[in-house]
Amino acid sequence: MAERKYFGTDGVRGKVGQFPITPDFALKLGWAAGKVLATQGSRQVLIGKDTRISGYMLESALEAGLAAAGLSAAFIGPMPTPAVAYLTRTFRAEAGIVISASHNPYYDNGIKFFSSQGTKLPDDVEIAIEAMLDEPMDCVESAELGRASRINDAAGRYIEFCKSTFPAHMSLEGYKIVVDCANGATYHIAPNVLRELGAEVIEIGTEPNGMNINEKCGATDIKALQDKVLAVKADLGLAYDGDGDRIMMVDHLGHKVDGDQILFIIAREALRSGNLKGGVVGTLMSNMRLELALKELAIPFVRANVGDRYVLEQMQERGWLFGGENSGHIIIADKNTTGDGIIASLAVLQAMVDHKMSLHELTRAVQLFPQVLINVRFAGGANPLENDAVKAVAKSVEERLAGKGRILLRKSGTEPLIRVMVECEEADLAQRCAEEIAEAVKANS
Repeated sequence: MAERKYFGTDGVRGKVGQFPITPDFALKLGWAAGKVLATQGSRQVLIGKDTRISGYMLESALEAGLAAAGLSAAFIGPMPTPAVAYLTRTFRAEAGIVISASHNPYYDNGIKFFSSQGTKLPDDVEIAIEAMLDEPMDCVESAELGRASRINDAAGRYIEFCKSTFPAHMSLEGYKIVVDCANGATYHIAPNVLRELGAEVIEIGTEPNGMNINEKCGATDIKALQDKVLAVKADLGLAYDGDGDRIMMVDHLGHKVDGDQILFIIAREALRSGNLKGGVVGTLMSNMRLELALKELAIPFVRANVGDRYVLEQMQERGWLFGGENSGHIIIADKNTTGDGIIASLAVLQAMVDHKMSLHELTRAVQLFPQVLINVRFAGGANPLENDAVKAVAKSVEERLAGKGRILLRKSGTEPLIRVMVECEEADLAQRCAEEIAEAVKANS
């Protein structure tokens, strides 16, 4: 497989104004993608974005590049990543482009592509686009230039799609729900979905100004949501991230409910209704308690590498419908082709309504083990995890945990860090074990 120069696991991403997140690169990327995609049939590409101020600049540059290659761009405005995947399919577009850096701060941004099926671009198409980026840019004849248009009812279409995943005979009437949209792409979608299903909705993080996306709000910082749920005595709280593909929840007592617990609730409901079709895909970071709780229900569980891309690969390989990460990426493959925060939250709400149980009660079967994470910086060079002394300490800790916990040691792919994770039933034991391994890594690096 050819080495990627620009595309990472989630498209092209970086700080705005620094290569490659610059207007000239976006122009060339739009052109290169257009040249490759123009050979494949349809000549329309959807462009969606989150609420970052840089989205205006990048969508204009991408549109100009696409037009020069002979493809037309249809703008759909601020829209969750999973909405772009869905709309790309329904409009039979050649591709969908999302301008977003997900849960990152406003000064970062990214560009990623969906295929006409609403999935990530095949590897060979990404490689072809990268090869085209090295070619000199040209322009089709004037009569063949692409046009720009706007799809004005995109939000309404996606709202109706989300609602269609919730049983028609059910209602959220009587539920008070606090919704935190991270001042991001779900700000005009999620509250409307929930209200139209009958809920009383209290909004926070729904006033984007281009620079407050993910700032002390949303799925990566739920303190404001917890406070609001308790203050208004809500039944629960929902927190999405900047591009709407992650969900974190808060029960009526203010307790955090993370992606592992959400995934368990959804899988258990699928088992009860006969819709499970196989098992569940988690990641190396999925809490051990999730694995044990699924085992108690005889639901198969496998771990993929960290990243929703790898979760989806495992799901497709096995033909399974459910997968996710503790960070809140939840994929329900028979409803959407990518992680979808709104659809995952509706699946949990369906379980609450169906069983007349609170979110707190639904999570009782999967009380997560305490998890301790320590990052150890090393000088570079040899990987400390290959050191015999470190291996010996790690083996000793594993024997001490004896099936009641686990360790995960991994080298960061982006900086000289060893990530030490220990989880088990006892928080103090997890802390001591993590510190012991971290000290061994420090001493032998």
